Amino acid sequence: MNLFRTGLLLAAMTGLFLAVGYLIGGQAGMLMAFLFAAGMNFFAYWNSGNMVLRLHGAQPADRNSHPEFHDMVARLARNAGLPMPKIYIMDNPQPNAFATGRNPENAAVAATTGLFRFLNHEEIEGVMAHELAHVKNRDTLIMTMTATIAGAISMLANFGFLFGAATATARLGLWAQSCF
Repeated sequence: MNLFRTGLLLAAMTGLFLAVGYLIGGQAGMLMAFLFAAGMNFFAYWNSGNMVLRLHGAQPADRNSHPEFHDMVARLARNAGLPMPKIYIMDNPQPNAFATGRNPENAAVAATTGLFRFLNHEEIEGVMAHELAHVKNRDTLIMTMTATIAGAISMLANFGFLFGAATATARLGLWAQSCF
């Protein structure tokens, strides 16, 4: 079901880009928008998980650097019937964690240093079990794709604003020329 929803989101984003492309540049604009949307969809599918980790400054954590946390995640993943996800730590005082990745085989879980500072072992285990449930239910793909789409819409709005301002300026210039 989440794969269907992800496909629907990608189709909606592509449709939005096509419509705006057509409004801005007719059929040529629509073709450019389609190529851009297809490239962005492809890039987001393969790279959105890593982008989220980089955005949060997540650093890889292995068994040598965080043995207790590594063993906890390994045990929880095994109990859930999941492959071992990559583990990351974020230097942030706020207690938080998230899961990312396009599927269980490419999943990653990340936790902040604040999580370790404020929660006890059992609470951290509950948080990580929750994150692994997102992986198991394949929520991570739709969450990361949604974040990518939100960024694309923001970029499209900025482009529309800039294009609209340039068009308005050009029209104002033509009007001023006709007056003199």
